[in-house]
Amino acid sequence: MKRAVILLSGGLDSAVALWLAKSEGYELFTLSFEYGQRHNKELNAAEALAKAAGATEHRVVSINIGQWGGSSLTDMNMEVEDGDVNRTDIPVTYVPARNMVFLSIAASYAEAIGACDIFIGVSQADYSGYVDCRQTFIDAMQNAINQGTVMAAEHKRHITIHAPFISMTKSEEIKLGLSLGVPFDLTWSCYRGGENPCGKCDSCLLRARAFSEAGIDDPALKS
Repeated sequence: MKRAVILLSGGLDSAVALWLAKSEGYELFTLSFEYGQRHNKELNAAEALAKAAGATEHRVVSINIGQWGGSSLTDMNMEVEDGDVNRTDIPVTYVPARNMVFLSIAASYAEAIGACDIFIGVSQADYSGYVDCRQTFIDAMQNAINQGTVMAAEHKRHITIHAPFISMTKSEEIKLGLSLGVPFDLTWSCYRGGENPCGKCDSCLLRARAFSEAGIDDPALKS
């Protein structure tokens, strides 16, 4: 069976990516990161999702890129600002080069287990302005990975980065997830990480808009 590494944050996007990989017949190897974020809600969700999907292996890599600050997701001296779904600037929740780091480690993991496929649930159509959620970035990372791994450069077993939602809106993604049987009730998206989602940060607002546009109640908000 062909193997795939799935970057699994525990949020909505990565959950749909995981179930999509599952539907395409991949053996699932999920990868999450403890990178100095202010809460572990998503990590707990990722573990639950990996188990529910029947992943062969679920790994959590500790790499504290948050120690030098620069993001309200990792710097406790910064506040997570209230969201704005119409923003055009880069929000303070952007973690410097996060997806670049994550994909580099995913490539190392993929080469070690002989996987030629990496799944990441980013979108440039419906996101918070992050530069590492764009097709140009994904293309550049795929090229770098295939230049810098023996599996690809020497043995011609090229690694493909799958970003299946790159041009999808979140509402389209949710509809796809429902058709795949994604347990959205297990996911966590809120940046603030309280007992319940805050409903005010960018991630909460984007998620709420997406479920509304899809005409579906968010199962994670049901009591």
